[in-house]
Amino acid sequence: MKLIIKLLAGIVLGILLGLLAPQGLTRILVTVKDLFGELLFFTIPLLILFYISSGIAALPRNSGRMLGRSLGFAYLSTLIAGTAAFIVAALIVPGLTSAPDVLNGDGAVVLEPYVTVTIPPLFNVMTALMLAFIMGLGISATRAEGLQKLADQGRDIIQWLLEKAIIPLLPVYIAGVFAEMAAAGTVFVTLRTFGVVLAMAVILHWVWIVTLFSIAGLRTGQSPVRLIRNMLPAYFTALGTMSSAATIPVSLMSSKRNGVREQVADFTVPLFATVHLSGSTITIVSCAVAVISMQSGLDIPPLSLMIPFVLTLGVVMLAAPGVPGGAVMSAVGLLGSMLGFGETALALMIALYMAQDSFGTACNVTCDGALSLLVDHSDGPVEKAQPSV
Repeated sequence: MKLIIKLLAGIVLGILLGLLAPQGLTRILVTVKDLFGELLFFTIPLLILFYISSGIAALPRNSGRMLGRSLGFAYLSTLIAGTAAFIVAALIVPGLTSAPDVLNGDGAVVLEPYVTVTIPPLFNVMTALMLAFIMGLGISATRAEGLQKLADQGRDIIQWLLEKAIIPLLPVYIAGVFAEMAAAGTVFVTLRTFGVVLAMAVILHWVWIVTLFSIAGLRTGQSPVRLIRNMLPAYFTALGTMSSAATIPVSLMSSKRNGVREQVADFTVPLFATVHLSGSTITIVSCAVAVISMQSGLDIPPLSLMIPFVLTLGVVMLAAPGVPGGAVMSAVGLLGSMLGFGETALALMIALYMAQDSFGTACNVTCDGALSLLVDHSDGPVEKAQPSV
């Protein structure tokens, strides 16, 4: 929650500087923002490479059947949630604003940084994604311990960079973005639009929670209301910690209370905490549609553009970093390469996603309970202790 407060403070500070401060002072902030952006976009392909290759290589080798079902349920959940979010956003977003090209600020003040440094990434995002899959699958198949160690240590280095530099500096980066928009005169239209979009995303989170538990209830013959009630401790724990990993003990307890067999819960809950991010996907897709609309004068992207994005996003979400905002950090590369987002749009996506990260995480871990039930019953009804009331 401290990070959210810092991000909100960054947004407010950026708006005030953009509206009231001398341009010279605001340009200093814009310079810091641009330098940080170079570091961020250099890091993204490395994040994708090391996290996904390490994550795939570390998947259990002796639980193939349950692992396959679990990954299938997680991916399907993410795909359907993302597609539904796109359809809803496409229906709602056009009514939010009539101002074309809001993010570009045609004819507005453009603040240039004092210093410009270019740091080209070692490779692009799609190259990193393909290399990650080849490395991960190859390490798993050949048991290449040296490469496994390289992938794990590379992941640890990127994790250290995220925790020590990128995440702490995000409020300054966001302040620079909002200072630019305030100077351009577009900030209030943007905030109004995304306030509605984020509220819509939280509502969609709960629609998806109810949907999954209704399916799980039908499959197991239990009341969806009772199943959701038993998962509420996990929801509120994730809401406070913003971490799926930190919520695992509570998720395990809640899933077992719903009647998931212990050996199944012990396998699926930690796995889903890493690979299942349907709530995060809902938010990313909803905000992406809004950003595209604001950039192109309310021209809603077609399904032919968004479906490949959601399909690829579902893969990238399988190994998002376990830090606040890790999901959107993984998605930044796809937003740029597949949807053509510029730096301002990407920075806005990061800010808006981080502002609701606790709600997306809470949706992720709550839905993990429903997927654990479905995995447990995927071979038909089983004998087990009655779930707790």
